[in-house]
Amino acid sequence: MRAGIVGGSGYTGGELLRLLHFHPQVELTQITSRGGAGRYVHSAHPNMRQVSRLKFSHPEALEACDLLFLALPHGTAASNIEQYAALAPKLIDLSADFRLDSDTDYKRWYGSAHPAPVWLRRFIYGLPEINRERLRGADYVSGVGCNATAVNLALLPLVSAGVLKRAAIEIKVGSSEGGNTSNAGSHHPVRSGAVRSYKPTGHRHLAEAQLALGSELPLHFAVTAIEMVRGVHLLAHCYLRERMTRRDIWRLYRGAYAAEPFVRLVSDRTGIHRLPEPRVVAGSNYCDIGFELDADGEHLVVIAALDNLGKGAAGSAVQSMNLICGFEESAGLRFPGYFP
Repeated sequence: MRAGIVGGSGYTGGELLRLLHFHPQVELTQITSRGGAGRYVHSAHPNMRQVSRLKFSHPEALEACDLLFLALPHGTAASNIEQYAALAPKLIDLSADFRLDSDTDYKRWYGSAHPAPVWLRRFIYGLPEINRERLRGADYVSGVGCNATAVNLALLPLVSAGVLKRAAIEIKVGSSEGGNTSNAGSHHPVRSGAVRSYKPTGHRHLAEAQLALGSELPLHFAVTAIEMVRGVHLLAHCYLRERMTRRDIWRLYRGAYAAEPFVRLVSDRTGIHRLPEPRVVAGSNYCDIGFELDADGEHLVVIAALDNLGKGAAGSAVQSMNLICGFEESAGLRFPGYFP
């Protein structure tokens, strides 16, 4: 299958480039960058030196192919969706442009009307763990928010079982979540050593969590930037509708995720890695989930970790591609991460 990446100079575009280069059934034929056109891709992604001989092409030179990944700034894909749909029968957009299913919700969370509202319901939300069957054979798939993915995967078994009453969540994120364009908050002397809560309420990814888990669930989360490059660490205080045992919780999570190729349950009794940690999943498509149950049996702390560029972005996009194209779901995604 011939695939292309539109907007390939950013961190997500680079992660797509790495994953697709080693995919057994994909030929990456083009990758665009307005500012890098004519340069080898390793000029922006030095890990691809002597690995890929592709050069960036200009977006205006984009050619038809079987599938396009759109790794563009928010708003760009939606403003040009007809153009991209004419070039490829299948699209996967990694921005937030098509994650929600109504113009009303989009305007509420993103502050402006959607540029192409008729397209919103044509896209399937690209988190295989909740939309696997809808993704099979789909033509248009949206990407996922990295923080929303951590929330959705961490809480889904509790919500599906109807035992979650409410949840308060703290999410810690690395600097790559802000993209490769610097700003005052990402300037190194300011960012280094920081523990900065930049979105204590009203994060836009809450809209995705409500879409997946239900808008009636009392759900609150805050996001804090810490000194880490790649990774999302979630800690959720979950208040249950009934008293439960540790065995009950294990039964719920094992029942939900036993057959999932990229969700791992981590809750060892001893050792320094007895609960999920972002550095363990860096570079991978895994989401690790663990928990601790309070003595009262009604307060559960769920902990999750994923790579914001992997399972939180490019990894889920490639996993969705495998489903919509009929490939083996884990193809090109088996790298387990690195340690230490």
